[in-house]
Parts: sequence; structure tokens; C-alpha cells
Amino acid sequence: MFTDFRPVDDRPVYIQVKEYLKRMITKGILQADQKLPSTRELSTLLHVSRNTVITAYADLEEEGLIYTVKGKGSFVSRSKIVTTSSYRLDWRQKINDKARMAEEMDLMKHGIRWEKGMISFTSIAPDEKLFDLSNFKRAFLDRISIEGEILLNYGYAKGYKPLMEYLLRYMENKGVDLTGKDILITNGFTEGFDMIVSALSRENASVICENPTHHTAMKILRLNGFEPVGIEMEQDGIHLEKLRRALSEQLFCFAYLIPSYHNPTGIVMSPEKRMAVLNLFAKYQVPIIEDGFNEELRYSGSHVAPLIACAGKGNSVIYLGSFSKILFPGIRVGWILADKDLIDYLESIKRARTIHTSTLDQAVLYQYLHNGNFEKYLKKARSVYKRKYELAVRCCKEFIPLKRMTGDGGLHLFIELEENIHAREVLKDCYSKGVVFTPGDIFFTDQGGHHTLRLGFSRVSDEEMVKGIKLIGESVKKCMREV
Repeated sequence: MFTDFRPVDDRPVYIQVKEYLKRMITKGILQADQKLPSTRELSTLLHVSRNTVITAYADLEEEGLIYTVKGKGSFVSRSKIVTTSSYRLDWRQKINDKARMAEEMDLMKHGIRWEKGMISFTSIAPDEKLFDLSNFKRAFLDRISIEGEILLNYGYAKGYKPLMEYLLRYMENKGVDLTGKDILITNGFTEGFDMIVSALSRENASVICENPTHHTAMKILRLNGFEPVGIEMEQDGIHLEKLRRALSEQLFCFAYLIPSYHNPTGIVMSPEKRMAVLNLFAKYQVPIIEDGFNEELRYSGSHVAPLIACAGKGNSVIYLGSFSKILFPGIRVGWILADKDLIDYLESIKRARTIHTSTLDQAVLYQYLHNGNFEKYLKKARSVYKRKYELAVRCCKEFIPLKRMTGDGGLHLFIELEENIHAREVLKDCYSKGVVFTPGDIFFTDQGGHHTLRLGFSRVSDEEMVKGIKLIGESVKKCMREV
């Protein structure tokens, strides 16, 4: 006994001793009223200091797990866990259809298996090597020193007020008329979209969107009982004539659109098309959920205002924002900007579900933004990602026999191969060579896109990018010969 204690270096030893003894007591290895070794004896057995054992015994006594008899030593309390006859359930039979659907659509479980050493074009997350850690640490210390006690307590469902005010100004600078609008802080895009979708009435089950579209959004729609109806895209955004026809033939609950640096195509909807789209939805009284995806990653051309800015004083657009794809995705902070009445309901949903987004995360992000670090970081990130983007474009044009390539900015490119080429067959060959990418069919609402693929380049080194895209091109050519 006491021979299997193995302390680790990065945790107080007295806590490890306490937890070690606690496990032995709760498992019944040390019986009730059994005498424990003296502090001196146990310190020798465990190869720790006597003071460490004294502190551990004191904590265990405070927790009621041991007791001390003066002059006799320490003993195990009568605290054995009472167990009843056990029985086992088959939880697969208890799971509802929503849970089954979530598991089936879980790409982390059923998607591409990336292995260490592979060249992966699957991620569109920012490159962590660019993270501004020094200024982030400073922002953390600044905010903690100002109001640390408040930040570690409960916050407000609507959000941390200084961050909310900053984001309202940020959206106003994008040209948004804030009249009659309000803001709600969320745990990133995913929670925000799920809250909105769950709050809107289901007069029918159809939602209109671009085709292809964001896979996570499709998943959330279907989990909430909606069916996305995709409209084909052109080089400057959604196909207007097909959109007009769909709206005239069918009723829709709402629309979900990604007008800037669309995921997965990277297409930016033209200003003229944005106004035409707004006019069409206004005619049919269909609200729009706008995904402000990657708006800051513009490498050329002039700024294009989001739909919510183009809508002026109107209240039909619900804007979802996040810095996840450019700043720190580990800080799950996003926001919803919408009509005040809708935000009022969403605030209650937020409070009922998660109470509030981490106040500490919100406050540190606010301080980082307030200190002016975001603008500096953005300049650096744009420069790095623009260079990677241009390299990726050159490599794709040189090595891949593609039919069409889109991507006006952001962190990915979307490639369309000839119709008779299946991207998953290309992926299978690439996988054997140590290269992976995202097959485009997962983004289509109608099971189309078998000949498409998405290449995320943000976290791929220049050397790996050239090598990886060259190998993809070789696999495409091989599949073309075999067709």
C-alpha cells in the first residue's frame, strides 16, 4: 500500500497527496476507522515532506473524510460511498431524432480524418502564429486591475456594456443606421444563429439561402426543423432571376445569406446585387439573417457595405457578427444586431439557455479592441493572408486543371472541376499522398457539388502550400485519365 503514488511537477504536492488518499477512501481501499500512517511515516512512504502530509491530513479532516484522536493519530471516517444494485441502460434507445441527426452531421466524427504530418487544407481558422499574445496579455491585466471582482461574478444576458457600445460604434462605422436597433452578445456565430432560428415562427419549414452555403448553418437549420432551399450563385453573388422565381413560387420563413467572402465560395456580392436582393425580399416580406463572415479580410477593391447598412432604417435584416475567423476563435464572442423588439426576445432566450457569455472573455476582448490593437493586428494579418491568398491562387491556376475558381478574399478558395470528376475520388488519392481538403458536396443543399472542393490556406506554410496543391493537381489529372 502507498507504493503507487506518482506526483506530477505542475500541481501542488499536498493536493496530489490529498486526492490520492481521497481516492483510496472512496474506493474502500482504506476502510472506516482504519488508522492512517503517522505524518512522518507517510512522508517517508510517499517521498514527500512531512509538512505536505500534515497539510493534506488537515484538508481531509476538514472535508470529513478522516478524524483525529488525540494521542492516537488519524483515522478514516465512516464515509464509504453507499451503492445500490447497478443496472445498465442502452442510451442509444433513449436518444431522440434531433440528437441522432446532430451526430450524423458531425463532421468532426464523420468527416476527413486528418493525421499528424499531413498537409491539411481543411481549416479556415486563423493562423495562431499571428496571434498578438503580448497585447492580449496586457489587455487581460489592464481589465483585471480595473474591475477584476466584477468580471469574475455573474454578468448580464445582453452582454458586457462597454463591449456592446464598442460594437455598436463598429457597426455604425460600417454604415449601419442604428435607429430602432439593439445588440446582444453571444457565444460566437453558432449560438447566435441557433438562438435566432429557434426564436422565429415556423409558418412553413423552408429557408432560402445560397447554394452552396455554410455547412454549420445547414446543420442548425435542419436540427431546428427547417429545410434550406438553395439558390445557385453567379460570380457576383446569388442568381437574381432564380431567386425571384423561388420567392414567387414558394413561401419562406426567412433567408440566410453570406454576402461577403461567402463560405464556401469566397464570392463577394456586388453592391448593385445587394440592393436588388433587398428589394426582392422586401416585396415578399421575407426577413434576412446576414452572416458577416470574414468581412475584414478584403485584399483589394473598395469596401462593400453589409446588407444591414444597405437596408437603412429598415428592420428586416438580422446581422450576425464575429471576429472568430480573423482574431481569436478561442474567445467565443459574437453578436447579433437587429430590431430592438427581436433583441428583447433573444435576450430572454439567452438568459434561459446560458445565462450570459463569459464576462471575462467579453471584457478582455473589449480592452484589446479599446487599446487600438485590433487595427494594428488586422494590418499585419491582411498582409500575411493576402500573400498566402495570392500564392494559393497562382498555385491552383498552375497545377490544377480546374473549370472555375472563386474567392475574392478571406481564408479559402473554392474550386470547381469538370462535371465528370468526383472530388471525393481526388481526395482519396490525395489522402494516400498525405494531403487533405474539404470536398465541396457537404456545402450543397441539394446533394450537388460532387465536382467541387474548398481549399483553406490560412494555416498552411508556403512550402506545404506549393507541394500540397501540386499533389492535388496530380490527383485530379489522374482521375481525369481514369474517367
